[in-house]
Amino acid sequence: MRYENMEPAIFLERPNRFVAYVEQAGRREICHVKNTGRCRELLVPGAELSVQRSDNPARKTALDLISVKKGEQWVNMDSQAPNRVTAEWLKAGGLGTKELLLRPEYKYGKSRFDFYLEADGRRAFMEVKGVTLEEDGIARFPDAPTERGVKHIRELISCLEDGCDAYIFFVIQMKGVRALEPNDRTHPAFGEALREAARRGVQVLAYDCVVRPDELRVDQRIEVGL
Repeated sequence: MRYENMEPAIFLERPNRFVAYVEQAGRREICHVKNTGRCRELLVPGAELSVQRSDNPARKTALDLISVKKGEQWVNMDSQAPNRVTAEWLKAGGLGTKELLLRPEYKYGKSRFDFYLEADGRRAFMEVKGVTLEEDGIARFPDAPTERGVKHIRELISCLEDGCDAYIFFVIQMKGVRALEPNDRTHPAFGEALREAARRGVQVLAYDCVVRPDELRVDQRIEVGL
């Protein structure tokens, strides 16, 4: 996926999880942060940013924070992007076939999953998780406790019991990582649930991404360490 109307900026501060202040051409501007995670290792004063300018006059903020440069790597921070690039990847044959029925935000029982898929006579459900936290070459999820994420995993196990396939797809919104691991230090219950899901037959996949200031694209499969 590609972004339009992109501009460079410098990170100044983040007074709350929804907005940040950035510098553009010597001016201090307010910017919407499209990621409610902590992202403390990314949003440090002086960091280079890529922001998107909206032409909607009704918006309270004209800018959206899309990506940040960490060292020599760009990291995409747009929490809406993982589902979009996953849909592109699936339609391009990421799971081995382009002949599939793909429906987003699909309700199943009391649950709502990111994607419902049908291919080769099989039905499947998929939950997508965007990953922005990296420590010493290891991508970790989550960067903050997520009871919602634990609930999604348990619901996917129920899909298996109903005869469907189930996937958890981690979109690592950067390059330069060698593996993904659950962040047990931050939320041990998520790690426990993920390991149980894998034992029960939920397929746990992780892919890194090509990230540029105006682009995000699913790239290579990464090892998952459970």
